[in-house]
Amino acid sequence: MNQNDPKARPKVMLPLGPASGGEGCGCSCGSDMAPQQSADRERRFVIGDLASPAGPLPRVSSSLTWVDHWGTIKARWGVGRMDYAIDPGLYALGRPGPESPVLVTANYKMSFDALRSALPGRDTWILVLDTQGINVWCAAGKGTFGTEEVVHRIAASRLKEVVTHRSLILPQLGAPGVAAHLVKQQSGFTVHYGPIAAGDLPAYLDGGGQATPAMRRKDFPLRERAVLIPVELVAALKPAALIAPLLFLSGGLGGPGGFWQDALREGTWAVFAFLSAVLAGTVLFPLLLPFLPGRAFTTKGLGLGILIALAYGFLTAFVGVAWLGMLAWFLMIPALTAYLAMNFTGCSTYTSPSGVNKEMRWALRLEIGLALGGCVLWIAARLVT
Repeated sequence: MNQNDPKARPKVMLPLGPASGGEGCGCSCGSDMAPQQSADRERRFVIGDLASPAGPLPRVSSSLTWVDHWGTIKARWGVGRMDYAIDPGLYALGRPGPESPVLVTANYKMSFDALRSALPGRDTWILVLDTQGINVWCAAGKGTFGTEEVVHRIAASRLKEVVTHRSLILPQLGAPGVAAHLVKQQSGFTVHYGPIAAGDLPAYLDGGGQATPAMRRKDFPLRERAVLIPVELVAALKPAALIAPLLFLSGGLGGPGGFWQDALREGTWAVFAFLSAVLAGTVLFPLLLPFLPGRAFTTKGLGLGILIALAYGFLTAFVGVAWLGMLAWFLMIPALTAYLAMNFTGCSTYTSPSGVNKEMRWALRLEIGLALGGCVLWIAARLVT
């Protein structure tokens, strides 16, 4: 089903989003079958075929291999995450039959792995939609995990020939993109919404398809916030790798000493301030999110940034950094931390597009204003000897 997982995201506006996607149409019949099997076997998670009225279907295991885990680790750190997808189509978990349940998920590999690994010893069908490599929750918001794709995938996989019942179990977080009544009207299949977490599926299935209130609630605990840090950090460090050397060199301009002497003092501390803000916004903020004061992520980020700026000021007071340059970072550290914090809205479980839009209207003006003010002071500090 769906899990709280980052995928390439349109930043700030519910950044959980786009990725390049599936590899072909993924039909599990006719001439389209061979490309699906070939591509999937190269990824080592297809363990064989299962005969069905619609032709041989790829079988997968509920056990994840080191290749699966390594792929997840790489995706967490932003390596190949834009292509971390499988072919859409119909898969067999275990040895399902005509009466086995049909679970629907996205073709984002991490979503697919979470679903199959949650069902050891089970015989089920997995209908994988072409969500362009986006996880269920984000794809539902974007429309790729939607009514049209569900209906299309039912027909393309010849699901009516494979199962005798007419029921689909969709992840609850896919509901925003799917109109159940239209799926029923156009395909004959009834949509049932399963639990939020894939780990609750065994209890859900054993309970006759009844979800408890706890299964309908999405929390955002420390563990789930922490696993999102690597991809946020990597995304921020890429531009930081270009900006940091420029800051270091600019620190040597216009100072009372020689170029390199001033660069080592002013430039080094400028890089330290800059990277402190980056780490605060991408690492400390997710970890401390529930404990930071304020409702808007920008407000929380500003508070954290002010604390980092005060710590920076305390440290630089003992090393002779120019007071004007120090004041510049008192503006720029909170601005950068707040921006990165606002960028985390798309990772959270309790923000909405309308809320993010409302926040951005005032937050971006504030962040840009603080950053520009800091830049002006930093330039002035370089000119004042």
